[in-house]
Amino acid sequence: MKNNPYIYIFTAALVSYLIRVLPLTLIRKPIKNKFLRSFLFYIPYVTLAVMTATQSPIAGIIALIAGIVFSYLGAGLFPVACICCLIVFITELFLV
Repeated sequence: MKNNPYIYIFTAALVSYLIRVLPLTLIRKPIKNKFLRSFLFYIPYVTLAVMTATQSPIAGIIALIAGIVFSYLGAGLFPVACICCLIVFITELFLV
């Protein structure tokens, strides 16, 4: 039995769509729950960690250190994410 790649593409598209649409349709009032607000606050950082998932732990550690340094220096989340992804790409290009 062959794996159909369209099933994977459709599933990924459906999950991505639901993640973006459901909060807009279900949550209309300001969120007052302290736990949920803190959970949503850390979502971008979890996304950054997932984006820099690597094949080599060394590349991940270097990107982590660079992310900490650049965020400490005042860089925003988007520049830090771009820098970390670039560092992982370059490190894996030369290490693997």
